[in-house]
Amino acid sequence: MRAMVFETAAGPDALKVADRPMPEPGHGEVLVRIGATSLNYRDLLISKGGYRKRQKQTDLVPLSDGAGTVEAVGPGVTGFKPSDRVTACFFLDWPAGTATEHAMESDTGRAVDGMLQEYRVIPVTGLVHTPANLTDAEAASLTCAGLTAWSAIVRLGRAEPGDAILTQGTGGVSLFALQFAKMNGCRVAITSSSDEKLDRAKALGADHGINYAATPEWGQPAHDWAGGDGVDNVVELGGTETMKQSLIAVRPGGTLSLIGVLSGATTGNVLLPFIISRDVRLQGVTVGPKDAMQQMCKAIEVAGMKPVIDKVFPFEDAADAYRHLASGQHFGKVCISVSGD
Repeated sequence: MRAMVFETAAGPDALKVADRPMPEPGHGEVLVRIGATSLNYRDLLISKGGYRKRQKQTDLVPLSDGAGTVEAVGPGVTGFKPSDRVTACFFLDWPAGTATEHAMESDTGRAVDGMLQEYRVIPVTGLVHTPANLTDAEAASLTCAGLTAWSAIVRLGRAEPGDAILTQGTGGVSLFALQFAKMNGCRVAITSSSDEKLDRAKALGADHGINYAATPEWGQPAHDWAGGDGVDNVVELGGTETMKQSLIAVRPGGTLSLIGVLSGATTGNVLLPFIISRDVRLQGVTVGPKDAMQQMCKAIEVAGMKPVIDKVFPFEDAADAYRHLASGQHFGKVCISVSGD
């Protein structure tokens, strides 16, 4: 079977097609024919060795996200059968509850091979049934970005109708956060450096847009838009360069859902007394467990929600998919077709 492999951690140019033996499912495992995968910001870091000793440095099959069709099941498997459409969980062994160290190391595409291959064996603990209304590319986008946003808004954020949510940018997590917040009856503001992208976000249901290039000090306008004391929950994706504005935007007792560090990972400009004196909750969000993935998939199917897909690249052009994500020009998820749509 074909697999895309990073010969070294040296960026997209190091991504090559390789022949790998066809895997066979063991006890409690499922052989999945991968239809499509999707990329996340962490995949750009991994492609350049950004996780250092915590990642496989040579001959790594990348990507945590994947959806496809069950080809065969191993002994002891229940709940899945050949021809079922399935989607991989980000953590293959985090069924429910609070995360453990073991669960945190059960992701793929980093220390162990991921989903950018035609077939992969996946344990039943790391699979869910694909929502019937989604293509494989759309379903693949749920694995990391979708569940991260669901956790920020629903699982941990506990969104209620009428809440004011602020989400940053127009990548996969942010647009999922917008969609899930609207599903829960929330008001949503979104930031971008592009007025065209803000208009597209408003077409998806965003109530307010802020161009952070035109308004670098956007925290106060976001606070004022929310009315009352400020925003209930900020989906914080920027890190170093956005945290201060997020703290200005959030209400006393509100939440900063910390997800990304797109502008840097240091926190030298964070006003700790401001956090303490305003009773702000800093909530780290690391995707989520399988039971949350199942709940999210059920909600998506019932609501008929469709993830926002920017572009689907052919398998052979996987390196171009990485470059497109790195360019920042995308609106929504960047996907790769492996053997399906």
